[in-house]
Amino acid sequence: MRFLANENIPSASVRLLREAGMNVVAIGEESPGITDKLVLSRARTEQRIILTFDRDYGELIYRFQLLPPAGIVYLRFSPLTPEEPAEYVLGLVKIENLDFAGKFTVADRQKVRQRLL
Repeated sequence: MRFLANENIPSASVRLLREAGMNVVAIGEESPGITDKLVLSRARTEQRIILTFDRDYGELIYRFQLLPPAGIVYLRFSPLTPEEPAEYVLGLVKIENLDFAGKFTVADRQKVRQRLL
């Protein structure tokens, strides 16, 4: 999978995802401080799924109708450790029939919801 880790994804999680074989580009490493619109644009251009703790992406896509990326995974919880986001995402990718492509995925500790982009 090709992910674009938003700036709010801890570097320890980016590292763990890469070690697990995921193709991850981190905004915090390459373009810190860019706007959410630019993150969307980059993810769309590079066909990446955005990993984020920022709920603003839903508003940008559904309310302001900006073109969506390949997918979005919105983690809706406060991580207890810098590694927890990666551990959670790695658990999600193991769920049979759960596909992030073309979907806005909202995941908290109890459930996962998806909506088409």
